[in-house]
Amino acid sequence: QCQLNGLWRNDQDSLMEISVLRDNGDFQGQYLTRVTLSGGCAYVSPLRGAQQQQLGEGGWPTFAFTVRWDKFSNATTAFVGQCFVDAGGKEMLSTMWLLREAVGSLEEDWKATR
Repeated sequence: QCQLNGLWRNDQDSLMEISVLRDNGDFQGQYLTRVTLSGGCAYVSPLRGAQQQQLGEGGWPTFAFTVRWDKFSNATTAFVGQCFVDAGGKEMLSTMWLLREAVGSLEEDWKATR
């Protein structure tokens, strides 16, 4: 079974640490992104999420979390994914994300989501 708590690194060299995983599946931690909209340096931002408690076949939990990009961006990203263990025993997270950036008007709404 895959465990979400701990330190994770993605292929862009960003880090995510899930430090609190509660019995009900809620979790929190921080995300250190190396990829920013402004092209600046790395920043730490808080994350909160939930893990599905009803594990499916193989015990590979699904989860969702949001990151509020603290202090450097007026955007929020929602991630959804599933945790797996590969044939070599390595835990991996497979995720997709959707970023929403604040815009100044309804007419600009078309460019707010990536």
